[in-house]
Amino acid sequence: MEDKEIIALFFERNESAIAKAARKYGAYLQLIARNILGDDAFAEECVNDAYFKAWENIPPLRPERLGAWLGRLTRNIALNRLERSRAEKRGGGETDAAFSELEGCIPSHSPDIAESIAFKNALNEFLAAQSAEARRIFIQRYWYFLSIEEISKENGASKSKVKSSLMRTRNKLRLHLEKEEFFI
Repeated sequence: MEDKEIIALFFERNESAIAKAARKYGAYLQLIARNILGDDAFAEECVNDAYFKAWENIPPLRPERLGAWLGRLTRNIALNRLERSRAEKRGGGETDAAFSELEGCIPSHSPDIAESIAFKNALNEFLAAQSAEARRIFIQRYWYFLSIEEISKENGASKSKVKSSLMRTRNKLRLHLEKEEFFI
């Protein structure tokens, strides 16, 4: 079923919209949440919360790419849950490792909304200028929170190649953000 048809079901307030979205995107959303949280049960809760948020927000919203929109909802919900669990002294696995890798190349303060938009644009510009392989590896690590081993298998590359690609890309990102005058 096409995204437009699923969104039309949401607009009709037809509950089968959630089932159709789950059938089409459920595994993708589960992967995102599981990679962040490291727990299938918590991941499933986040995915269900994303469906609920979709039900609440469509209408009036009409996402152009339903899968990407649901993915972003799921990711944000999972990151919020991870932050709550950290406050309760539970670990974050690959997510903690990925965030610590990025500490030296992203701004350390909370930006205002204008600066957030500028940062997003600078990051998108940077990623667009990278090779397809470097961009894919970077996104797999820092968006999907895949482990080095998983990225290595997905790309048919050695772990050391993945690590050096990530290091080179982080160094380039730091230089790009400094050039764009973001305080790091």
